[in-house]
Amino acid sequence: MGSCLSVVFYRAPNANGELTNMTDNPRGPIQPSAEALERFVVVSQVLSRECRGEKRSEAVDAVASLKHASMRSQDGLQCSRSTVYRWLTAYERHGLAGLQRAARERTESSVVLSPRLIDFFVTQKRADPRASIPELIRRARLTDVIAPTDSVDRTTAWRAMKRKGVPTARRKKALVRDSRRFAFPHRMDMVLCDGKHFRAGAHRLRRVALFFLDDATRRGLEVIVGTSENPKLFLQGLYRMTRRYGRFSILYLDHGPGFIALDTIEVVHKLQALLIHGEAGYPQGHGKIERFNQTVLMQLLRGLDGRPDVDPDCGALTLRLSHYLHEVYNQTPHESLASKTPADRFNADSKPLHFHDSERDLQNRFVLHVERRVSKDHVVSLDGVQYEVPRGHAGERVVLHRRLLDDAIAMLHHGKLVDLHVVDLARNARDRRARIDQEIGSDDQQLPHSAADLAFLRAMGPVVDSDGGFIDSTINKQESSK
Repeated sequence: MGSCLSVVFYRAPNANGELTNMTDNPRGPIQPSAEALERFVVVSQVLSRECRGEKRSEAVDAVASLKHASMRSQDGLQCSRSTVYRWLTAYERHGLAGLQRAARERTESSVVLSPRLIDFFVTQKRADPRASIPELIRRARLTDVIAPTDSVDRTTAWRAMKRKGVPTARRKKALVRDSRRFAFPHRMDMVLCDGKHFRAGAHRLRRVALFFLDDATRRGLEVIVGTSENPKLFLQGLYRMTRRYGRFSILYLDHGPGFIALDTIEVVHKLQALLIHGEAGYPQGHGKIERFNQTVLMQLLRGLDGRPDVDPDCGALTLRLSHYLHEVYNQTPHESLASKTPADRFNADSKPLHFHDSERDLQNRFVLHVERRVSKDHVVSLDGVQYEVPRGHAGERVVLHRRLLDDAIAMLHHGKLVDLHVVDLARNARDRRARIDQEIGSDDQQLPHSAADLAFLRAMGPVVDSDGGFIDSTINKQESSK
């Protein structure tokens, strides 16, 4: 088989099936192209199979079903049966020169389009760079440059303008980005936060850790672990960080789902801080937190994946990551801090920490208020969830207190803040209906005698009183008049 392949490489069969020396072919290329050589490999496989006794049709079917190596494409070269037959015919007639792509005479404009039409396209495109090719064709028709019966292909017009050197791509505005590096001078001037996804435990459960990092000192302030990146998880971590380190001036976030939520923006405003969302698709703007994520991934997170001794509970992971953050990372010398640790740099900062007035004051800043109307059956809807409202507020507009930290809803009822609960339709179907009490004082009020009572007293009334004496007629009249 090896000798047969060597014969095919240097010799090609003629029309009579005889092998001829390719050097006798005067049209053989001096330096064949890469495309011709790739086609020659495909042809060689067909001819080598014929040398082994296979029919040409069988050999072509087998070669056409394969994907061949290509130096011009990573996906490889795959051709149809008709293409293989065409290459075989060209190779048998002209040798390697027949596998070369046919040379075309270079034109500077177009063979199909008239010079007048090309000049019109070039003039219009230079005067209106944002005009599309179909728009130029429509303009040419309306100005009788193109006859009503003529058909102009948009691809042909595009190629003609490319040959003329007219730019056809859509012009985009230059992206001007202030990419200078920055660093705030004091602690808590800016706090960075980002989420890092990882897997933990023997079952490789998905978890996300939100890290809070001080920009000036690189100190890890807080970390909280959850199952997904959401506003509730971020606000809980923000509350823990603010409670421990006090007020901050600026919060720098990316475009994660927990960072762009309206609740997040409102809480940051109530904390009297500024909020910045970094530019999407520009990781250089998050350089410090991204470098921190690489460090924590290599030193800790990648070791939690698949380990049976790691508890995947979010609380347990928060405790594990908090120990690393405060006892390992914050105590490790940092190159950008002149080999000082983030904890030493943070504690040596001259800027004092400012805390909120009280714990209750801080918690109230994580309470949002929203106004809703109560339905006739004492139900109020919030975010698609229905809550039962105490009786007496039907049809009123009430203010709901949303406690974001514990995800509770409350409202004022008779001067007291009452927590609302989700409507339990199944329980309401089994419970007995409440009894409506009568108005206060209705049981003590004595109604006057009706007409029937007065007629009875006149006809059948007593003639003696309780002492046994006869009742005066005036008294009977008074009784009757009552």
